[in-house]
Amino acid sequence: MLELNNVEVLYSDVILAVKGISAKVPAGQCVTLLGANGAGKSTTLKAISNLIKTEDGRVTAGAITFDGVDIAGGNPAAQVQRGLVHVMEGRKVLRHMTVEQNLVVGGHMGNGRDAKELLDEVYGRIKRLAALRNRTAGYLSGGEQQLLVIGRALMARPKLVMIDEPSLGLAPLMVEEVYGLLSELKASGLTLLIVEQNTRVALELADYGYVMESGRVVLEGPSVNLKSNEDVREFYLGLTVDGERKSFRDMKHYRRRKRWLG
Repeated sequence: MLELNNVEVLYSDVILAVKGISAKVPAGQCVTLLGANGAGKSTTLKAISNLIKTEDGRVTAGAITFDGVDIAGGNPAAQVQRGLVHVMEGRKVLRHMTVEQNLVVGGHMGNGRDAKELLDEVYGRIKRLAALRNRTAGYLSGGEQQLLVIGRALMARPKLVMIDEPSLGLAPLMVEEVYGLLSELKASGLTLLIVEQNTRVALELADYGYVMESGRVVLEGPSVNLKSNEDVREFYLGLTVDGERKSFRDMKHYRRRKRWLG
């Protein structure tokens, strides 16, 4: 469905943030991009949706195809019309509007009848939003806002949803609820591409994962293989070879000395 082939992304004609990444997201599957801050994960999503141009960035090499069509550099609105929706990091709700108004904005390209049907579908799937429909979005909790931006994405009838850091800053119970929703969406046939620093929850949901560092893919494979990979277990899950959890002090030292490309 979605394929990146040797994609490079440049900021301000100076900073090479993504350095020849290649990845595939098959229809109906969940793929995750893993890595530390600054690895190039969010930039990769922005390159696909072309929101990168709002930050003086551009794709300078390689190809990005969606359903066999080259979409590199395409208009972000056109990407949504194709069925490719980007949920950005930071729970970007329209803070002074209600939950329902936020959702309606997500379905603005359809007609009124479509919007009513879509609202009913979203409320049926995310019942917490139905109870909050008249609440001002800016007063929601972080987890409720995350559910809202996912619901807003669903209003566009997407084929593929890209979600950037869905668990960031959320309490464990809300992480469980958000990922429970994502699991339901995956089971319904929706294709997902998730950027996540919470490696444990991401690999539980994903079928396949790519580990990024310094703008490059340094490791990839089925999630079940990545979960058992010694480097992933120690560097991202904080576990020793014997399955014991390392201390934060040990992990800080490990992060300083361990390099995937070393």
